[in-house]
Amino acid sequence: MEQQEIQQIRAVTRGTAERKHFNNAGASLPPDIVVDTVIRYLTEEARFLNAGANEIAIVENASTAWHLAFNGIDFDRDDEVITSEMEYVTNMIGFLNLRKTHGIQIKVVPNDSRGNFSMAAFEELLSPRTKLIAITHIPSTAGNILPVAEIGKVARRQGILYLVDACQSAGHIPLDVEAIGCDMLAVTGRKYLRAPRGTGFLYVRAAVQDRLKLLFLDGHSTAWVSERDFKVRDDARRFELYEKNRALVLGLGAAVGYALDLGIDRIANRIMELAATLRNRLAGIDGVTVHDRGDQLSGIVTFTVDDLDSAVIRERLAEKGINVSVGKAVSTLVYMNRRHLDTVVRASVHYYNTEEEIESLCASVAAIAAEPAKIISLN
Repeated sequence: MEQQEIQQIRAVTRGTAERKHFNNAGASLPPDIVVDTVIRYLTEEARFLNAGANEIAIVENASTAWHLAFNGIDFDRDDEVITSEMEYVTNMIGFLNLRKTHGIQIKVVPNDSRGNFSMAAFEELLSPRTKLIAITHIPSTAGNILPVAEIGKVARRQGILYLVDACQSAGHIPLDVEAIGCDMLAVTGRKYLRAPRGTGFLYVRAAVQDRLKLLFLDGHSTAWVSERDFKVRDDARRFELYEKNRALVLGLGAAVGYALDLGIDRIANRIMELAATLRNRLAGIDGVTVHDRGDQLSGIVTFTVDDLDSAVIRERLAEKGINVSVGKAVSTLVYMNRRHLDTVVRASVHYYNTEEEIESLCASVAAIAAEPAKIISLN
């Protein structure tokens, strides 16, 4: 992207003039067209994922979408769920809850020595009891990208249900459910899609919709109702409820349209370039450790500063008008525990960020890292 285009984008993004925003994985700054709410949503989401409109259900967030899919599966005792060490806390809670209530087994695929999801270990964990493969595409507190399409090929070959959490990847990198090979995919609007909070959607492949139980039902979920019976509708909107915030749904559609108009490949390339620059600059600062590992990295950049709490760094950067967030161990529990990390600073870039903002962030981190530890205190 050219500088002139970046400035044009920033001109229609409220907030970029006041703050240097590096918490896009928490919530991106929405473009003005989203704030003002424009039109089109369902067909745009389908085009966004290379799905059919009959495979999309509008929900309020990715957690709702994920749990509608996961808890809709009819698990038996000793059924196995395979996940990765990068799985998000909400999903892990779902696994643990089903282990308590239904006796399912949880198998975790480790990362290899390079920080990549181990396909070899994954295939070794497969068994006739494997009921579901559940994978977070881009982790919350790490910068790597998991090979969801390679995993999908195995899932299809084995005939195993496959659920992808695309909370951090929608609007970040291209998503094609046919290429991924997933049966279900959960998306939130407020992160890289730049849509309003309280928006999201669930993709459910048409061929598996009848295999999922419905957790909630209302008139919108059904094709017809009599005094004695009812029939659910024959598309993914069976997973929706009628009542929702229409303005937010319109904003979600506008955000998807905005991303499609810009081009998802162009967005991804810009994000990766900025993230690589940020990692390289941070890695050159004394006392700073960048924790992202793996052959394919995302726009989420995580780091720590020697002897300083991540919350302190976030507060000091906020004083300079720079937004970052703190990734806690609970967010990606297995990964963080295996690396003995309590917290990390998460600086997540988006295409509207500039090289000058990255320089400002890194200069501020360098200044903080160079100060005596006794000065840096929240107490």
